[in-house]
Amino acid sequence: MQNNIWEFIREYEQKVIELNKEANLAYFKASISGKPEDYQEAANLQLKISKILADQDSFSKLKAFKQEGKIEDLELKRQLELIYNDFAGHQYNEELLEGIISLSTKIEERFATFRTDVEGVSKTDNEIDDVLIESTDSAALEKAWKASKQIGDVTSNDVIKLVKMRNEASRELGFNNYHEMALSLNEQDSKIIDALFDELDELTKNQFIELKNEIDNHASQRYGIPKEDLMPWHYQDKFFQQGPKIYSVELDKYFESIDIVAVTKSYYEGIGLDISDLFEKSDLFEKEGKYQHAYCTDIDREGDVRTVCNIKPNHRWMSTMLHEYGHAVYNKYVSPKLPWALRTYSHISTTESIAMLFGRFATNPDWLKDVLGISADDRNKIEEPVNKSLMLEQLVFSRWVQVMYRFEKSLYENPDQDLNLLWWQLVEKYQMIKKPAGRDNPDWAAKIHLSLYPAYYHNYMLGELLASQLFYYISKNVLQNTDIEKESFHNKKAAGKFLIENFFAHGALYKWDELIIKSTGEPLTPKYYAMQFVK
Repeated sequence: MQNNIWEFIREYEQKVIELNKEANLAYFKASISGKPEDYQEAANLQLKISKILADQDSFSKLKAFKQEGKIEDLELKRQLELIYNDFAGHQYNEELLEGIISLSTKIEERFATFRTDVEGVSKTDNEIDDVLIESTDSAALEKAWKASKQIGDVTSNDVIKLVKMRNEASRELGFNNYHEMALSLNEQDSKIIDALFDELDELTKNQFIELKNEIDNHASQRYGIPKEDLMPWHYQDKFFQQGPKIYSVELDKYFESIDIVAVTKSYYEGIGLDISDLFEKSDLFEKEGKYQHAYCTDIDREGDVRTVCNIKPNHRWMSTMLHEYGHAVYNKYVSPKLPWALRTYSHISTTESIAMLFGRFATNPDWLKDVLGISADDRNKIEEPVNKSLMLEQLVFSRWVQVMYRFEKSLYENPDQDLNLLWWQLVEKYQMIKKPAGRDNPDWAAKIHLSLYPAYYHNYMLGELLASQLFYYISKNVLQNTDIEKESFHNKKAAGKFLIENFFAHGALYKWDELIIKSTGEPLTPKYYAMQFVK
């Protein structure tokens, strides 16, 4: 039987490895150009891969392999598990498969090329963000915020249609809905995720109530309006997923005159994670028609790792670069000795954890001193407000993810319900943000993840939890640092060595929960996150 499995995998690799590379390259090209024909080429290649995975004869063989008996070889067993899950998620009729890919591509193209309209003037996401962050004019803020939701009006019907198509496909595979299927095939148990989010809610709720009151006091004074009149556009972010700047520290000034690319490269090299070879093929600055967000992609699982960013000289993009190259170093340092199916990260949440771990350092006073060279006096002056800012950032984000996870789960359970109402019920409960009077727009559909990256967003929060767990473990047990809150990993190659040997190199050889226990000695828990951010 094992010989038959090895032969199946060899034939599978011959079909998908080169095609996977071509599809990744095509998507990278499309996200840079924004051209419809490039997105169509990426979709065509993805469809070819999906058709391979949809082959029923191959899936029958995989099911037989799983049922025939116990496999002793760890690498073989793990490959079979992952390949089986990939095939299982595609076992539905070809017409439906083509429809899902086609509609997803259509929505993605709209997001990539859409520019908001503010009184006849086209605005990029960065320009809308600038207004929300910098303006104190409530009328201008309202116009900018509402404009940021225009993409939701354009895409919502297609998103609901796509959700129903995904649900139809999932039911063909014996699942109640797509969200349930996606978690299962990603080796996650919804009961465990629900329990983690419920525990996180309890750990953060009281602190967030205090923090939200402080935010509202600041906003009331900033905009010159009573607290009860504060609206979603007064919180300096399109979705209140990032905390507003309420403390007397301006981090952007530390990044205005630095080379963010050079700092990123130098910092990672200092901890023994060389990324010098990962910049040449990446695309890091704004272009007309280009994808406006940021992502990292492993083109071939052989070292061609690229990132897409839209760098501006500010704190946000410093954090984003550290975040994206967290993904990149993980991909780069997966052991090349592993077979192709295992030559990737263990799980979405584990790669997010590394990105979160490093992205946080841009809001760490000791990192600013150690890496950017701010003075000791400056470091001491900003320590309290910066630490408060990071706590605010984390708690605000944790409440936002509660909205996303619970909305998406309910969306797939019943896409015909009043989704606009559901969205604002969750926003008001977990974020304590009031719905504008009379508003009945599909604001939820303006969030790209709900349409293009389904059943994904909760992994950001799992990543944050694991980032804290790894941070405490490395600081205490690897670096022997008793003053953990002051740790920046700066020039400490032992941190990079630990991550390579105990986390990255394993690739997907172990399931995510097994990898966490193997690397930190205990299962994933919110307690370290609470130790770090709930005071």
